[in-house]
Amino acid sequence: MCTVVTDWTPGDPLRILAIRDEFVSRDFDPPGAWWPGQPSVIGGRDRRAGGSWCVSDVRTGVTALVLNRTERHVGTPSRGVLPLAAVAAGSRWTNDVDHREMASFTLVLAGPDGVIAWDWDAANLTRQELEAGTHVFTSRGADAGDEKAGRLAKEFAERPWLDVVTERPPADERTALVVRHEFETDTYATVFGQLITSTSGELQITHSRTPWLADTWVDQRWS
Repeated sequence: MCTVVTDWTPGDPLRILAIRDEFVSRDFDPPGAWWPGQPSVIGGRDRRAGGSWCVSDVRTGVTALVLNRTERHVGTPSRGVLPLAAVAAGSRWTNDVDHREMASFTLVLAGPDGVIAWDWDAANLTRQELEAGTHVFTSRGADAGDEKAGRLAKEFAERPWLDVVTERPPADERTALVVRHEFETDTYATVFGQLITSTSGELQITHSRTPWLADTWVDQRWS
């Protein structure tokens, strides 16, 4: 499952680490301005459904991300519409998107004013406003306290984030940060990593399709 780390303190740039896990057959485009109706929004684009797992609005400094949860794995429409709706409408995104038939998700909205998370478990949508500081999101939501979240929270608090990501190769383990699970017809693996640093009007994304390899990360900036 995907992993997200946010670090927000009032007055400081927002920092986000997003590790994307997906079937390798599901192709995608790298971060860019792919949506003409939202020209200041930058993110990777899912080629199958046209949405995204993570987008940032350069103008406002707001980023939205969606993570899979464990409760329901199938549904419509694609959850890729959620980040685009959230950076456009903020906390009012529920007025624009009907989430009730979607697969389960955690939606994270982070910006200059703080971090909010919504958890959809296929029965209830709950909202949580998070305190300033560092938070780790996994398939169980924010700061879940399970083995993976607890270990990563300690590591990300003590060490540079990219050092944590690049220290181990992909593993066939549910608690690994970078994963690779072989199936008969496809492979579910970590397919992208991005480190976002943003303020209103300035966006930097350092990203890689092989995030466990330190020399493959590249920087892009928008303003």
